[in-house]
Amino acid sequence: MQRTLIVIGLVIAGVGVLWPWLARLPLGRLPGDIRVETANGGFFFPIVTCLVISVVLSLLLWLFRK
Repeated sequence: MQRTLIVIGLVIAGVGVLWPWLARLPLGRLPGDIRVETANGGFFFPIVTCLVISVVLSLLLWLFRK
């Protein structure tokens, strides 16, 4: 459990350091992401972005298991 928490902390710190470059990626603005804008507010659901992240993480975890 300790090792898992340390790894999660390092990943979060790494994402924080790399954030200026990660923010430039088109994630969240892919074709297929649902965005509804109205006069009273809006709704945003990045379904394609979620699918892309899921596939990438699944492939990475599959590669690390071998």
